[in-house]
Amino acid sequence: MKKWRTTGRLLSLFILSALIMAGCGEPFLSTLQPAGEVAENQFGIMMLSTIIMVVVVAVVTVIFFYVIVRFRKRKGDEAKIPEQVEGNQRLEIIWTVIPILLLLILAVPVVAATFELANVEPMEDKNRKPEDALVVNVRASLYWWEFEYPDHKIITSQDLIVPTDERVYFNLVASDVKHSFWIPSAGGKMDTNTESENKFWLTFDSDKVSKAGEYLYGKCAELCGPSHALMDFKVKAVPREEFNQWTEKMKSAKSAPQTALERQGEQLFQEKSCIGCHAVTPSDERPEEVRTAPNLGNFGDRTKVAGILPNTDENVRKWLEDPEKYKPGNTMTGKYPELTGDEIEALTAYMNGLKVE
Repeated sequence: MKKWRTTGRLLSLFILSALIMAGCGEPFLSTLQPAGEVAENQFGIMMLSTIIMVVVVAVVTVIFFYVIVRFRKRKGDEAKIPEQVEGNQRLEIIWTVIPILLLLILAVPVVAATFELANVEPMEDKNRKPEDALVVNVRASLYWWEFEYPDHKIITSQDLIVPTDERVYFNLVASDVKHSFWIPSAGGKMDTNTESENKFWLTFDSDKVSKAGEYLYGKCAELCGPSHALMDFKVKAVPREEFNQWTEKMKSAKSAPQTALERQGEQLFQEKSCIGCHAVTPSDERPEEVRTAPNLGNFGDRTKVAGILPNTDENVRKWLEDPEKYKPGNTMTGKYPELTGDEIEALTAYMNGLKVE
């Protein structure tokens, strides 16, 4: 009896904990606030499947209690044998056809949406013009993201900039282990593989995006190592005209230190071999095999340091002092000699001076 009492308490605690945790999270990481065509379709399918399940559970529950009450054993019926329904064709047809119909109701929109999401013909058209379909090559690495715009010949990292109200096509790959590209409010996740390329498209509705805030949030949705939960990126969706202006600025962006401290930082950036891993201009023509670290061409414009810390001078200094503390298992740790306080100050000034806005 004592064992069952303890088990009951643990079960109650587990259910209460699950209920509390179900309310945790952030609104900008919710699939329940769709901000684009794909997310809207997936939300509709999710609601349809939920309604079907609720109806089935409700009907079965009603039948269950009806049977318990209607056919319970009564005094004087001990010797009575209930009516046998084995082999009843009508009942057999009913409980076979109804599940099939429910599956069809759910399967038709799911299959249609799947094929529509997989339709990437516009990005594969050999005669495609850049204005016909925006293509972004996404490369996932431990634990950062690279976004290449091949038609514009620019590369950035951690902050994805896209135009609103049009389809954006993605090529997804991974450079080390399997990751998964996911913008919860824009659409479902898709794997990034080392041995193959996945393709799909998303849209970003201007009205819905503006309600979500300045940025949408992206995540890695595949357990990839100790800092998997910290492999974030930001998505800024802007009108097409603003996007075009941004790409033009990125094309012409160059590292141009303005102060003596920034020039000192630039010199240190080269002396400490940082330049061997990090490019400092968005027009990086090196093959992806040698792009082993995030592009810093517009680092000063980004909202986050390493995708997780607010972009302030203090946080840049903290990251340079000990990146392992903030992203365990990252590939930057141990790649450069220990820095003095003055060197960190100079590098911080130089990096935050890398802007295109």
